[in-house]
This record gives sequence, structure tokens and C-alpha cells, in this order.
Amino acid sequence: MPGSHINDHQVRYYMKMRQTVSPRSAAACAAFSTATAYRLEADMRLPSQRKAPRGRRRPDPLADIFDSEVVPLLESAPGIRAVAVFEEMQRRHPELPDGVRRTMERRIRSWRALQGPDRDVMFRQVHEPGRMGLSDFTDMADLGVRIAGVGLDHRLYHFRLACSGFEHAHVILGGESYVALAEGLQNALWALGGAPREHRSDSLSAAFRNLDASAREDLTRRYDALCRHYRMEPTRNNRGVAHENGAIESAHAHLKAAVRDALLMRGSADFDELAEYRRFIDEIVARKNARSAKRIDAERAVLQSLPGLRTSDYEEVLVMVTSSGGFTLRKVFYTVPSRLIGHRLRVRLYDDRLVSMPDVFSPEVPNENSPV
Repeated sequence: MPGSHINDHQVRYYMKMRQTVSPRSAAACAAFSTATAYRLEADMRLPSQRKAPRGRRRPDPLADIFDSEVVPLLESAPGIRAVAVFEEMQRRHPELPDGVRRTMERRIRSWRALQGPDRDVMFRQVHEPGRMGLSDFTDMADLGVRIAGVGLDHRLYHFRLACSGFEHAHVILGGESYVALAEGLQNALWALGGAPREHRSDSLSAAFRNLDASAREDLTRRYDALCRHYRMEPTRNNRGVAHENGAIESAHAHLKAAVRDALLMRGSADFDELAEYRRFIDEIVARKNARSAKRIDAERAVLQSLPGLRTSDYEEVLVMVTSSGGFTLRKVFYTVPSRLIGHRLRVRLYDDRLVSMPDVFSPEVPNENSPV
């Protein structure tokens, strides 16, 4: 059209047609004049390549301070935020207007891309079916769950298959411990119907806390024996490096969000008994697994078979019944029948209960973490 500028698309189309037809015919196909075609023959650059680069239309507000003040600050504190740098520059130079903030943020971003420190590189993981299962604990106290009107301070043991996304959650009343891990992991494997070749945890740092060297070594031995029983290779991510356990850390947030939404739809976070709350959690996890049923079934086919029996998911302790008619275990005093005074009892400590082993004392004693 007369008076209108040609664009890059027209020029490219003209060049394509020019391989087989004359300039006049190629110009007609590209919808511009023959005179324009002959000008293109003399200079085949695209219209966008002929435009002069747009220059600055107003003085650079950071020209006097960026290289002399901002860059040294970025070099001395690589992790500092751009907004903090801007606020510091405003403190030093009160005349610097607020509208310069975005300009400084873009300038800092460009400087870091060209001259800043190297950043961590995250490689996308490809999970092989049947290879890895992950375990971790997540705190649920902020949901405000109550059992018979009493607040429930608890965690969830969370197991997940990295490939298919199969999940299992188990309510834990105490802290993170080997006993809680052993019980939750075995429940997950038997619910799944198989075991992966590798099991990853977060170094069991919370379970090791306040233990002496011999106790830590014993706990490590028991964890290795647990994995060996199910023919799983035990692996641990480095302490403080959460993204190495990302396949389950991210799932924590989704599971907690699902539980929070379900509590809101239920209209109350009060439950009559602990068993009711555990069924509530099981239903939520079952619905999540149902959405991935095809992937889970495909991965289940390549899992290792389970052994004939479960292994121990408790800690066995010898205690002495004192003249006070009880014993102290984990800083909690438990009473027993007075006829047992002076006897030693073999006690199995589970996550939520104690069980004494001798024939003279068979009833179960509730754990201090169990809700009344």
C-alpha cells in the first residue's frame, strides 16, 4: 500500500519468491511495489535491521552511583536483595526518586547475569519405576486438630514413591524417631504390596538428637537392618539440602493443603477419638492415590516382593520397678501393680504405647504421647 512501511514478513516472502521468479512478480506476491523490490535488491537487510537502536531519551539516574557504589555492595554481599540495595542508595542519596527502583532492579539483574557469582544448577530428575521410595515427617500442629476437645500435637510420617507418586501417611504422636519411621515405613510397604530397590530419608537428624555416639551407632545399625529386611538400599540426602529430598518435600505441602481443605469442608477439626482422625487421614491419602491409580499399578508390577513377616517396629528397654510402684522411661513415670516392685520388666516402646513382655505383667500401658 502506498505510504505504508513494509515489514520483515513481506521481505522474507519476497526473498523466497525471488528464487524462482522475477523481482516484479516477487514484489506482487509480497504486496509491495516494483520500486521497493529494486531497492531491496540493492540492500537485502530486513526492515528491523535497518532501524537505528533506540538510545536513552533522558539522563541515566544511576550513572553516578551504580559502578562506584552499587557494584561494590553487590560484590561484598552477593546474596543481598535488589530492593535492599535501592533502599540503601536512597538513604545515601535522598534525591533518588522512588520511580528508579525498577531501573535499578533490572540493572542489578543484568550485572549479576554477566559478572555475578555462579548459581546452583538443578538437573531435572528422571525417576525409574520401582527404584526409589522416600520417607519424611511433617509437623501438623498448625492445623489445630483436637481429640475429645484436647489439642493434638502430632506429625505425619509420609512415604512416597518417586516415580508413580503413591503416598502413605501415618499419624505420629511423638517426635521423629526410629520407632515411628519403622512402623510408618512398614505400614506403607505392606499397603503398597511391594518394596522399592532404594529408600531415601533425611539423615534421621531429629532421631539422632541428644543421643550419645553408641546410641547413634545402634540406631544406624537398626535402620540399615530394617532396609536390609526389605532388600532396600538405604540412602540419605545431605543434611540441610532439602531439594535432594524434593520428591517428598513438595508432596508435604500438597498433603497438608489437602488435609486443611478437608477439615474446612468437614466444618470442624474436632474428633471423638484418635482412630477417627487416622481414618480421616487414610481417606484423604486414598483419594490422592486413586487419581494416580494407573501409574501406581504400573510401578507396583516392578516392585520387589515383600518378605514373609514384618520386622520389629519397636524399641525394647529393660526397666526396674521401684518402691514407688512404677518405673521411669523417657523422663515419664509409669505406675504398675505393686507386686512387681523390685522386678525388672522388658518393655517394648512403640510410637503410641508401651507393652511389657513378662508373663507376670501382660496388660498394655498407654504411651505418654497418647491422647486421653
